[in-house]
Amino acid sequence: MDDLRKRLLKNEERLTCLVRIKAGAQWGNISGFQEKLKVLQHSFYDLSEMQLDSELRKIEAGINFIEKRCEEGLSSMEGVRIVRNPLRFTLKDILENVYEEYTELGGAGETSIDPAMVAAKAQIVRRVKKKLVSQPVMVIGQEKGHGEEFRNGGSCKPWGNEKALRYMRVAETEGIPIHFYIFTPGSFPVEDYPGAAQQIARNLYAMAKLRVPMISVISEGGSGGAEAVGLSDFRLMFSHGYYSVISPEGAAAIEGKIKEGSKVPPELVEACAERLKITARENLALGTIDRIIQEPLLGARRDDFVFFKQLKSEVIRATDEVILKTKSFRSFRAYEVKLKKAEEAAAEEPQINISWDLNQDEIKRLLSFRSKKYRHLAMDAFGGQPTPSLALYRKLRNIAARTYYGFRYDLLRNQQKQVEKVIKDVSGEGSILLDRVIAPFRRVFDFINREQADRPVVVTKQPGDRTNGEDPIDLELWDTYTSPLANEDRTVTCPNADKHGCKDLWVPDLYGEFAGVCENCGHHFPLEYEWYLKNLFDPDSIREFNAEYQSLNPLAYPGFDSRLKVARAKTGRNSANITFYARVMETELVVTMLYSDFRNGTVGAAEGEKFVRACEKARLKRRPLLAYVHTTGGIRIQEGSIGVVQMPKCTMAVREYIDSGGLYIVVYDNNSYAGPVASFLGCSPYQFAIRSSRIGFAGRRVIRETTGEDIPPDYHHARNALKRGHIQGIWDRREFRKNLHRALLTMGGRALYYR
Repeated sequence: MDDLRKRLLKNEERLTCLVRIKAGAQWGNISGFQEKLKVLQHSFYDLSEMQLDSELRKIEAGINFIEKRCEEGLSSMEGVRIVRNPLRFTLKDILENVYEEYTELGGAGETSIDPAMVAAKAQIVRRVKKKLVSQPVMVIGQEKGHGEEFRNGGSCKPWGNEKALRYMRVAETEGIPIHFYIFTPGSFPVEDYPGAAQQIARNLYAMAKLRVPMISVISEGGSGGAEAVGLSDFRLMFSHGYYSVISPEGAAAIEGKIKEGSKVPPELVEACAERLKITARENLALGTIDRIIQEPLLGARRDDFVFFKQLKSEVIRATDEVILKTKSFRSFRAYEVKLKKAEEAAAEEPQINISWDLNQDEIKRLLSFRSKKYRHLAMDAFGGQPTPSLALYRKLRNIAARTYYGFRYDLLRNQQKQVEKVIKDVSGEGSILLDRVIAPFRRVFDFINREQADRPVVVTKQPGDRTNGEDPIDLELWDTYTSPLANEDRTVTCPNADKHGCKDLWVPDLYGEFAGVCENCGHHFPLEYEWYLKNLFDPDSIREFNAEYQSLNPLAYPGFDSRLKVARAKTGRNSANITFYARVMETELVVTMLYSDFRNGTVGAAEGEKFVRACEKARLKRRPLLAYVHTTGGIRIQEGSIGVVQMPKCTMAVREYIDSGGLYIVVYDNNSYAGPVASFLGCSPYQFAIRSSRIGFAGRRVIRETTGEDIPPDYHHARNALKRGHIQGIWDRREFRKNLHRALLTMGGRALYYR
């Protein structure tokens, strides 16, 4: 009877899952099966075992049928509901069933610094012939918990992501692979130190060059929170998981312009889930993941032990594949691993002896493969690609430029530096020796001329002499450009008028002579990006490149083509990122500028590609790289996960540029939020903000809806970002040029062309 009761409960559980997936019991006669089970439960002891078994078989056959129907017609939103099902497996279930033994690090359960993030040192065991081989790994990922509220649903706080980074470093020190498991709807959007966006950026920056193999497995990949532990050498995804730039509900609220507190129509949520292309199959087609791990019907649950065996096999196989790519002798083993990819063999791990230890040469190959992998992401998702003949010409030109600059800076400049260093050393040694030789003569000379030496020297200060060695630089505004905002004959009121008693400002003066700055309190009114192009850089020094790269609609998002058309007509440009060479006080640099007029400065495949190419050009020519952020609204949601992967792709490019000895400066203006700040902007060691700008991970509404708490109006203000340590300084717009020039001269590595 116990077995029959277990079967009864199991069938109730299956129906409950169907109700959750279909958001109701009306579909497929679910309610009818529920009634039958209820009747069977009430008459459980009135029926014989044979009768109970017969009735249960009928019900099970019916449930099997509707489960298959449900699986065949599964919509994207239903996939999301499967992932959110409380009966779905979590990271702790994986640790219990895939790994032989594990020790949780950085606290456990409620005593952890952030229970939503779990880090564990574990052993994974494989069979090689008749022996069991145990290999250590670091397991890191979000834990949603089974009804444990302190897990925060897998939504990590900034210090949880910092904990993940800490144990990535431990794995690197010990030279063991890392297995990441992604179970998060998104990161918890608070700015408290170390900051949601800034910590994700630090994680990405570190992972770009972490010297151990990394495998990530996605179940619920929500935006930047997923990327905090998502950059890896091999990306797996569960067949019923989802990976998206934003939750379907969030996308629907934006698309439908739903007011705060109002309910988002379910039909719009369903439509947005389909448009975002969030399923495993769609992400594989987009190239944002490498392989899919098949789950049982309607997703695996915590008691699907066959599935865990298959998962173990898949992560071992993926680790083997990454390791073998770095080996000099690998052909036969790589062939064997490839053969085992067949689906029917997926439940068995490869019985091949592959050491997961890497030597220095193999680590270099690992980092090189990782770099190439992310460099080639989303290359078909933007327009303006050169013709084959033009591509060949550019390739040859790049080879020539690389040779020229390599000869000029790596060979000649290094030789020159070596010679200068030798001369400096010899000069230093010689001066000490000379001092020793002439010291007796000097003492005699000083004794004879003591009286003359003791006389006071009168110094007369001349007009124009410099003080403290500083060269005063006055505000420079070129007369050739006047903001169109200055053409209105009216006055505006400063937002700080009540607080500081500011007088009304006449618009022609404000946007002309005052450069958009209140002369009383210093509040900065927004200015168009053209103002900076005309006043920040030396006249006629701007030379734009890659202007032909244009934003497209790679997901065929309904209505987005017309929106892009409007943006192009409005700006006369093809994307939200302008990249160009320029000079500031005769110092040459490469600039990448995100501006508001084109889709609010959001980043998609075209913008990401232009940013990466700007990094490459700055690296090639040994010039400083300036990222001026006029405005960015985050990653472009209409490009789905293609937009999200711009975060690791661009961070990889920045990391390689900085490691080569460059200088990467980020200057925020107006509003800068979300993905770009949480990746390739937030990872810069030199971040500044123009006064009155706002910087953060999520806007006030998202924070209110996520945390349930309201925030003060100045929560994202640059002044608070400085207090939290997210930026290094606040610049006045009128001194932008002077401060930038000073930063170019005093910051950065020694590989810059002028050092």
